[in-house]
Amino acid sequence: MSVVVVGSVALDSVETPFGKRDESLGGSATYFSYAAGFFTDVKLVGVVGEDFPQKHLDLLKKKKIDLSGLQVVPGQTFRWAGSYEGSLNEAKTLGTHLNVFETFAPSLPEKYKSADCVFLANIDPDLQLGVLRQMKRPKLVAADTMNLWISIKKPRVKELCRQIDVLVINDGEARQLSDCSNLIQAGRRIRSWGPKYVVIKKGEHGVLLFSPKDVFCVPAFPLEEVFDPTGAGDTFAGGFIGYLNKNNNKLNDTLVRKALYYGTVLASFNVEKFSLERLKTIKSSDINNRFKKLLRKTSI
Repeated sequence: MSVVVVGSVALDSVETPFGKRDESLGGSATYFSYAAGFFTDVKLVGVVGEDFPQKHLDLLKKKKIDLSGLQVVPGQTFRWAGSYEGSLNEAKTLGTHLNVFETFAPSLPEKYKSADCVFLANIDPDLQLGVLRQMKRPKLVAADTMNLWISIKKPRVKELCRQIDVLVINDGEARQLSDCSNLIQAGRRIRSWGPKYVVIKKGEHGVLLFSPKDVFCVPAFPLEEVFDPTGAGDTFAGGFIGYLNKNNNKLNDTLVRKALYYGTVLASFNVEKFSLERLKTIKSSDINNRFKKLLRKTSI
């Protein structure tokens, strides 16, 4: 089993009330890959500049993430800078420099095209649809998007919805995409466009799952300290999709709900340190132990 992820690999400069990190490893594909790598084989498609530090490539390779689809091209790597002031629910963007990511055109290596699962991280919906055209009938297709693409390319985002099994977005994006202020109405409307499952992330308030049968919710794992929420949503998606891929990409309510718990657990580890600092220190046993704790905390 394996999952292909297509998205950004970046250098992030982040400041929170707990400290600051300059040019640390970030990007949607990075966080997703590292989290999913606890469950399954990961094949990464992205682009970086010639300035991308070798130590970051070594870290991903050590996690046994296949980097055959990571293009290294002349120019500077995508950079993002942000700060979290007061509330850690939303970052204030201080600077975005797309650099080589601006002209990114995903091209899948031949061995990637037959993967049984693909996650289309937050990139232009036209590029996401282009990736699907390169794939050979994956069993599970999941995607993310963001407010920018919903604002300027909503018809293409809706076309993407018709071609995927799972959509993972946050609450603000769900409201914007559906034109519904109520999240229950929003989730059901988006699911009516095609996805079998819609997952709405609500940050510290957990996630909502919309399935063919019901609406299900999982709270965030309770933490006393959150150092840096950057990448938490992508880490959640990595744990969620990685677990499903490990279980033969089966989409039934029992497995999907269990996957939600694993995604939530991975995200809870991610926010305890900057960048991948915390994820680098955990083992599968730590994930399973926290999974059991979350189950106990949410059962009567």
